[in-house]
Amino acid sequence: MVEARTYPHGVTSWIDTEQPDPEAARAFYAELFGWTLTGAGPAGSYAIATLDGEDVAAIGAASAGSPARWNTYVAVDGADATAAAVRAGGGTVLAPPADIGRAGRAATCRDPFGAEFRLWQAGDRLGVQRTNAPGAWNFSDLHTPDRDAALAFYTPLFGWRAPDLGHGAGTMLQVPGYGDHLAATVDPDIYERQAFAPPGFADVIGGLVVIDSGQTPHWHVTFTVADRDDSAAAAERLGATIVSRSENQWTRDALVRDPQGAEFTVSQFTPPGGDG
Repeated sequence: MVEARTYPHGVTSWIDTEQPDPEAARAFYAELFGWTLTGAGPAGSYAIATLDGEDVAAIGAASAGSPARWNTYVAVDGADATAAAVRAGGGTVLAPPADIGRAGRAATCRDPFGAEFRLWQAGDRLGVQRTNAPGAWNFSDLHTPDRDAALAFYTPLFGWRAPDLGHGAGTMLQVPGYGDHLAATVDPDIYERQAFAPPGFADVIGGLVVIDSGQTPHWHVTFTVADRDDSAAAAERLGATIVSRSENQWTRDALVRDPQGAEFTVSQFTPPGGDG
């Protein structure tokens, strides 16, 4: 039996999108990423997306008048204690911790700059079970106007580190020991496979992008794809807009705005000296 993927405190663990027309969103993402959608919650209002039976994301309905958006959840040992720490650190708890059936306990928070994120204390739903594969979640990145102030807020909550990994990696967020956790559970070959990567890369749980003051702080979701251009063309065919394309030493990316306005990135991994 394959061991389930689990997430230590401070590791980004789940993503979902809230959409004004969730049925249309299900059709779009199922076609783009090959997802199978299965209803959960009252009357199947929250659809769990899977690839080959493994959870990858979810699609739900946006509140009346709310725009389409992608949300990122951070695993916590205790949602109540972490929500209290959010308030103490200058953040806002928009929705207090509440049980989501047997799935887990969640809270919606906003950091001091306005970026919303969610806390997830896992119950039966442990978090995303397939990552870094075509059609699955790659990373979530915090887009914020002030790197140091943002880290001063998030680090006490989640134990993050943000060292300079070099090699054009930018500001990467780490949970110390996460690589060891993966090696001991679902990814025993992680260190051998990432031998070409900067030291400490196995501990990375996301990134931090500094934005201009006129831009909106948010958590941004990236999905792995086999071919950026093919995925971008498919997204356009399905009614999305390609906002931009970019390339760096590690990836070929496209920023996509889905038909209802939620933005995400598709990323083709192109490492300089390895294959994953």
